[in-house]
Amino acid sequence: MLENIFNAFFIGGIICVIGQLIMDLTPFVITPAHILVGYVTTGAVISALGYYEPLVKLGGAGATIPLSGFGHSLAQGAIEGVKTKGLLGAIGGGLEATSVGIVAAIVLGFSMATIFNPKG
Repeated sequence: MLENIFNAFFIGGIICVIGQLIMDLTPFVITPAHILVGYVTTGAVISALGYYEPLVKLGGAGATIPLSGFGHSLAQGAIEGVKTKGLLGAIGGGLEATSVGIVAAIVLGFSMATIFNPKG
């Protein structure tokens, strides 16, 4: 169990450090929004090439929780959708694979906004 916790922390930490280094070493050029989009896209591409799944097996939540894991889920859903429903399944498969996370983010974000009265 401790080994799994260490692997998740290590893999997730490396993913986050890469993003932080990119932002720190390229001021005013690459914004946090660029990093977010880059992580989702990179996760999808690496997943489609078959390299993200071994990372998930090694790092567990450390590889699936960051945004690259969201890209991985989108890609795997799209691939599965194409296998079962043809080309149109690519869109539906990606949405189906990630729908629970998207709905959870919306519901929890709305709940927190109503409870804590955000400013701005």
